[in-house]
Formats: sequence, C-alpha cells, structure tokens
Amino acid sequence: MFPVPGTPAEEIRTEPAGPDGLVELAERLGAVETALKDFHRRSAHRESVIDRLHEENQSLRTGMRREVLEPVVADLVRLHDGLAAQAEQSSSELFASFADDVVLALDRCGIEVMPARRGDLFTSGLHAVGSVEECTDPALHNTVAVPLLAGLRDRDTGRIRRLAKAAFYRANETEA
Repeated sequence: MFPVPGTPAEEIRTEPAGPDGLVELAERLGAVETALKDFHRRSAHRESVIDRLHEENQSLRTGMRREVLEPVVADLVRLHDGLAAQAEQSSSELFASFADDVVLALDRCGIEVMPARRGDLFTSGLHAVGSVEECTDPALHNTVAVPLLAGLRDRDTGRIRRLAKAAFYRANETEA
C-alpha cells in the first residue's frame, strides 16, 4: 500500500486488504475526494476574489489618472483652440504644426480631437451650430462653412466631451 502524504508511519498498513480493508480504503478515498473538492471550491473562490480586486484596482488607477490629468487636458484644449485659431487667421504653418503637436499630446491623455471640416454634413451629436451662413446652392445646405472649434471625445469611455462647433450653410430657397 502506498503512503498518503502527511499520514503518520504507524497508520500505514502493510497487510493485504480484506473486505474490511476495502471499506476503510473506500472511506479514506471518499474523504480525500471530499477534501479535494473543497480545496478546488476554495481555490475558485480565491481566484474570483483576485480577479475582482484586480478589476477594482485597474478602475481606481484609471480614475486617478483621469483626475490627475484633467487640469492638463483642459490647458491643452485651450492651447489647441488658440493655436488653431491663430493658424486659421494668419495661415501660418508654424501655428498649425504646434496645434498638431498639441493634438498628439491630447491623444496620449486619452482625448481624441475631432475637427469639423469644410463641407462636412451636419451630424447631431457631433456638431454644434455656431452660426448660420445663407447660401443659394442647395447642395451646400447643412454643411460646414467655417470650422470654429474642434470636438473632443474621451477615447476610453467614448463620451463626447465637446461637440465640434462650426458655422453651417443654410440654403435660401427663395433665391435658388
């Protein structure tokens, strides 16, 4: 008979098992099986606790990162808006290049910049109307005439932080 780990040497039998020995062996195997099932149940519970704690830890770290970066993101957004406006007014490639660098910094902070582009069709939930420009061409109706401010989306949550603001064309039907 093979010894069970942790069993004292005096409890190990060396004589052949008779009918009583088989019953005792079956009882001992049943006890081992019960102990093994209990061990697996406890292990599974520990694993689920570890998984839950890991998820909570990640969530807290993400929230803390957002909280720490929020003032930086706000400043970067203001800087981007100023540089983009200056680039538009002066047609300066230098200001546009700086604005592009700020877009990269915002991206590293988890913010996606979504500019309105001339000719884009108005999309509710993405665009905000800053002003309206009358036009006679019905093909231009509800399209971006002049981009004013880029929209912002939180990449992790998908939440729109700011709608893209633009001046939109409105076709004047009486002149068309």
